[in-house]
Amino acid sequence: QVQLVESGGGLVQAGGSLRLSCAASGRISSTIFMGWFRQAPGKEREFVARSKWNGASTYYADSVKGRFTIYRDSAKTTVYLQMNSLKPEDTAVYYCAADLPSWGGGRGYWGQGTQVTVSS
Repeated sequence: QVQLVESGGGLVQAGGSLRLSCAASGRISSTIFMGWFRQAPGKEREFVARSKWNGASTYYADSVKGRFTIYRDSAKTTVYLQMNSLKPEDTAVYYCAADLPSWGGGRGYWGQGTQVTVSS
């Protein structure tokens, strides 16, 4: 069982930065994927980024490549999403995810989401 709790969302102007955190607890294997999705109003949830818990095999959506970075604090069981050069189209609820079946994992786990709003 894995529990995920996001934090760090908020309101920022276009061009600004935010860092989202996903605190993980429970039994976490070093080989599972952790990642982020987002869902804008009226749109389907979309993939943003993922990485193995040990930091290997990192992937990004084309829309965020070069602007967002997923990484883990090795001293903590926390995964971060550093978001730079934010655009209004990045506005969405951001969800942390782990061990999804579509990532070759098991039962899959989701956080509760954190709102990110980028003003123009």
